[in-house]
Amino acid sequence: MDDTDILIAGGGIAGLTLAARLAAAGRQVTVIDPAAPPDRDTAPEADLRSTAFLQPARRLLEHCGLWDRLAPRSTPLDALRIIDTAGWPPEIRAERTFRPEPDGDEPAPAFGWNLPNWLTRYQIGAALADRAGVTLRWGAGLSALLTREREALATLSDGTRLRARLVIGADGRASRVAEAAGIAMRTTRYGQKALAFAVSHDLAHGQISTEVYNSGGACTTVPLPDHAGRAASAIVWMEDGARAQELAALAPEALGAELDRRSCHILGRAHPETEVRVWPVITQRARQLTARRVALVAEAAHVLPPIGAQGLNTSLADVAMLAHALDEVEDPGDPRALARYAHARERDIAARATAINLFNRVCRSDAAPVQALRSLGLRGAHDLIPLRRRLISAGLGPDPE
Repeated sequence: MDDTDILIAGGGIAGLTLAARLAAAGRQVTVIDPAAPPDRDTAPEADLRSTAFLQPARRLLEHCGLWDRLAPRSTPLDALRIIDTAGWPPEIRAERTFRPEPDGDEPAPAFGWNLPNWLTRYQIGAALADRAGVTLRWGAGLSALLTREREALATLSDGTRLRARLVIGADGRASRVAEAAGIAMRTTRYGQKALAFAVSHDLAHGQISTEVYNSGGACTTVPLPDHAGRAASAIVWMEDGARAQELAALAPEALGAELDRRSCHILGRAHPETEVRVWPVITQRARQLTARRVALVAEAAHVLPPIGAQGLNTSLADVAMLAHALDEVEDPGDPRALARYAHARERDIAARATAINLFNRVCRSDAAPVQALRSLGLRGAHDLIPLRRRLISAGLGPDPE
């Protein structure tokens, strides 16, 4: 039986970042995942979504010694534009752009930095391949887990047994760690699905991420580096389930034409450059974040609709807070440290889940009174300066490091 200080089940972006952070603090960490990070966006398991890493997430990645590897591959985001529309083809009813404000004489910072998820995972995995304190075990997941007062015993899908002082579930919305620890989930379903793919397009994106609201949900365009000499963006497009499946089945040219209409032609003519991936839109929260010798982070702890770059950034806030709590104890499974982590994160996760749940319901409504309220709310959120500053601060997220 092999020993490790901490076993992390799940080698996605959050799990790998947490491994880097814990190893930097002197822990021995083992990461397991059934699939190694893909090295190209055409791989069947490649996550074609992208993430706008907000300022607190960047600071965490810098602290872990990972940002220098990611920065040259990122696209700065100068602003977030919100467009409210109604009808079909959509007509713009309100449009506002949110930008971070200058700090004294300093220029305004970037709102965030965008990276494709598959590329981020691959680069972090490569950075950890020879890092002291980290063992990566690709091709194995968690099969069984037994926790005791002083240790946790894990059986992997390849038959290997590991002994750890703490097991961290970073293994996604169907977390095997949560299931093994007896942690139940609260799940809200909307009847929506999200399409993720990348496009090249005629018009420059101006380093602005745009969310266009209409019945069905948000259609988000996020800047990417140029593709074959043309501007490019990642697309995350939420729709009612049946409509999403229809769109996913379209030929690239037809899908591009539908995207042009849905996005009010803000990109000019768009052409899909990758496969289309489809996944259900839900809000899901673990009823508790910890159990004996167990902690949950990222999508094992919470799943949010893809609005406002909150998903992975909230996950990285989990990573930072859990690592900070463990810095204060010798035994990483110390129940006092796990309680501090849970207390620190539960309120923020609940608040963000509640707000995004409500926002998604309002933004996908085709009821005229709700649409009128939505447009009025967008104008007020931007034009009332104190409210705008507060929303931008809340959107950037907590910085627990």
